Amino acid sequence: MELVALLSTGKGSWNEVSRLIEAEDWEKIVLVGNEFAKKFTSEKKFDFIEVNLDAPVDDLKKQIYEKIKSKLSGLEVSLSIASGNGIEHMVLISALLQIPVGVNFVLATEEGYIQV
Repeated sequence: MELVALLSTGKGSWNEVSRLIEAEDWEKIVLVGNEFAKKFTSEKKFDFIEVNLDAPVDDLKKQIYEKIKSKLSGLEVSLSIASGNGIEHMVLISALLQIPVGVNFVLATEEGYIQV
């Protein structure tokens, strides 16, 4: 399964993404964030998609869609939206559905991760 995660704002949300990355041997990891989010590190290899999270909604969706569609190869992804705000979440989900891929929401737990 491929993991897609938003790296934006929210106290402790980058830690949530880190725990989720470590919880599974993902086929591919794709992280979406702004220029500041490029500072995120992980021992596991990941693709980073830089977008302007302050762009108008239509522009942001286009940025994400254009940059992420070639990164994904499966028919569905595991998606973490623990980081970010509602508008960012909706735009990312909308871009993924436009590809189209199915979306399974995932959350890190003490035992690994769960689908919610």
